[in-house]
Amino acid sequence: MKRYFNFGSFVFDIFNHLFLFFIVIVTLYPFLYVLLASFSDALRLTQHTGLIFKPLGFSLNAYALTFSNPMILRGYLNTLTIVVFGTVLNVFLTTMSAYVLSRRQFRASNFIMMMVTITMFISGGLVPFYLQVRALHLHNTYMAIIFPTAISTFNLLILRNAFAAIPYSLEESARMDGANDMTIYLRIMFPLALPTISVIILYCAVGHWNGWFNAMLFLSKRETWPLQLILREILINNSVSDMLTSVGGTDKEMIGESVKYATIVVATLPILLVYPYLQKYFIHGVLVGSVKE
Repeated sequence: MKRYFNFGSFVFDIFNHLFLFFIVIVTLYPFLYVLLASFSDALRLTQHTGLIFKPLGFSLNAYALTFSNPMILRGYLNTLTIVVFGTVLNVFLTTMSAYVLSRRQFRASNFIMMMVTITMFISGGLVPFYLQVRALHLHNTYMAIIFPTAISTFNLLILRNAFAAIPYSLEESARMDGANDMTIYLRIMFPLALPTISVIILYCAVGHWNGWFNAMLFLSKRETWPLQLILREILINNSVSDMLTSVGGTDKEMIGESVKYATIVVATLPILLVYPYLQKYFIHGVLVGSVKE
């Protein structure tokens, strides 16, 4: 079949590609700026104005000072603890709940889902939430961060739809062979919904890694702070003095700027490295979990 050149479509494609390229540049350049600034010489960085397209005098002093701060390494350990245990609890409780609520024979499923969905639009507020956590004696424990957000309504809806999209005939065949609910959940539903579960793992891990607000509310002991709360203290409160005890005067202010950039990279890079391994599941998992047949 002969194809005809369409000038209007050609112009639209050119404009569309240029526009998307501009969006990519605007989105990525702040990350590039922070990365290049973290490898720049402190003196040249403070004297420079405008954009940066290469390190201004390559230097690793900012990273050396960043890792010399014991709170950074401690924050890493605290954050990894929260991410690992929090994500495992999130996935376990969310998948179990989604499996039960997706079963046809469970007659109260629609009513429970309606009540759960209401919580996405109406909440008790910050003060009741804080008082409830204090009443449960979870203050100054990691459970104050992990337990109250163990099940996300949004993630529950996605997983429920993913489980509901699995053919019911598979469950019937398994029951005829003597399988119980736990066997069906572990050997049939969980493997078939693994792309969607991978997306939920990514959501939960990123949420825990970036979380700082609940830690600020419930963790008053500095040695229990996650990395993002330490980063917040450095950026907002300008607290870099712990890293610069051997630096004095004007040099402390100059080096402090490069240390801030290095700290941002250190706090952000690990979660960025994890994403490519789950990317192949991401689009498929979201589509399966968001559309119910």
